[in-house]
Amino acid sequence: MQRTLVISPNWIGDAVMAQPLLRRLKERHPDRPIDVLAPTWVAPVWRAMAEVDTVLESPFKHGSLQWKERKAFAKMLKARGYADSYVLPNTLKFALIPWLAGIPKRVGYKGEMRYGLVNVMHHDDKTAPRPMAQFYQALADEPVRHLARPERLPEPRMAVKDGEAQAAIERLQLPSGVYVAFAPGAEFGPAKRWPASYFAELAQTILANRPDAQILLLGSPKDRAVCDEITAIVPQAHNLAGSTSLSEAIALISQAAAVVTNDSGLMHIGAALGRPVVAIYGPTDPRHTPPLSQLAQILWLHIECSPCQQRECPLGHQNCMKQILPQAVWQPLQSMLAAA
Repeated sequence: MQRTLVISPNWIGDAVMAQPLLRRLKERHPDRPIDVLAPTWVAPVWRAMAEVDTVLESPFKHGSLQWKERKAFAKMLKARGYADSYVLPNTLKFALIPWLAGIPKRVGYKGEMRYGLVNVMHHDDKTAPRPMAQFYQALADEPVRHLARPERLPEPRMAVKDGEAQAAIERLQLPSGVYVAFAPGAEFGPAKRWPASYFAELAQTILANRPDAQILLLGSPKDRAVCDEITAIVPQAHNLAGSTSLSEAIALISQAAAVVTNDSGLMHIGAALGRPVVAIYGPTDPRHTPPLSQLAQILWLHIECSPCQQRECPLGHQNCMKQILPQAVWQPLQSMLAAA
């Protein structure tokens, strides 16, 4: 049986936004299994997508060529019988794998001048880049120079298997209640972080209005410190940053009455799981990487210096985030919790 290989981006949010591509591929070839080659830290995202048959975890170190290892891995892939491949990262290293594996159709963007390695080459308009979900989904179609933005962007979809959420709740010994997930971290850099003191003030407002609420602070080990700042003010909040696997974080988000988040991978996961999301933007552009869900509310001031796309505020004030006050986040969140 012929198969399709998709090579995953390295970022969690980008992987989520690639899900509409899988839907389009399944529409074209409903009986063709889709395998995804993904970094270990992104693999759980793909396992939550119904279209994926097998997730192959990448053995390569980030940023390393590892020529011999890539050749050996490509030999294994060749035996799986792929008819086509879709290379989502723009680097040359990732395009080597399907070429070495002899996959006949190798689709991707030009990226790092990947002529020959990619033999169905797409181009993106650098002056007006497409939203990422549309950017990836376009790879399923014939290449075109200009692609109009649709009235409604494709919405990624994820789902959690039965029992996964309850297993996470029991392992972490979380009390019952109305779960409100906070994602205070931002892997990209501190410029994208809403202040920890604001998250704490919002948590206090939630608990004052909904005593049955349980505030879950989610993130990687790198986010532990910022979550500690929140629990120092609101000790009732559960600091789970670094204490869950990504699979468990996905499962917990699936049970949340609402998700309050910076522009992050967990934001995209919340939207794809169909949870109400309040997304707080500052230095990045929600027109390019929005949470794609009818249940998402975006807060973005779009002040003069925003979006700067910088990891750290180049002006030192971070006003694009600090001027979004907790009360502004509570307004849409209040109606979300009223429905819980």
